[in-house]
Amino acid sequence: MSSPVANQIRTVGVGFDGSPESVAALRWAGGLCASLGSRLKVVHVVGLLEEARLPGHPPVSESTAMNVAAASGLTPDRVEWVPLEGSPADALLRATADPHSLDLLVVGTRGTGRRPGTVLGSTSLELAERSTVPVAIVPLEP
Repeated sequence: MSSPVANQIRTVGVGFDGSPESVAALRWAGGLCASLGSRLKVVHVVGLLEEARLPGHPPVSESTAMNVAAASGLTPDRVEWVPLEGSPADALLRATADPHSLDLLVVGTRGTGRRPGTVLGSTSLELAERSTVPVAIVPLEP
């Protein structure tokens, strides 16, 4: 018999920027979706630095994200790559509404814009404050 929580989490979104923290978040979200039978939307926010192809900001690989999701036990028909534009927090918040309609949003503790001495990044903090759906903030794997 499935739990009431499992019935409520049909679609999970995970923010993915290629950082080690986002890989940890993707692994966690993939495992959750595999256990609940949910769909996973891998949300990548394309930023100005990536679009300009500046050194130190290589494009994020969709195939890397799909491989991580597959290693978590998800079949390709249950995973969707969702590229969005804008600021990371605003784009991820937009993904919670139609047409993506996320039931849960998952992010790493910090992304590529690290600040020394901080535990959570500005994006994860903003999502925790503003999201209308539950947010899971996943720490980096040891």
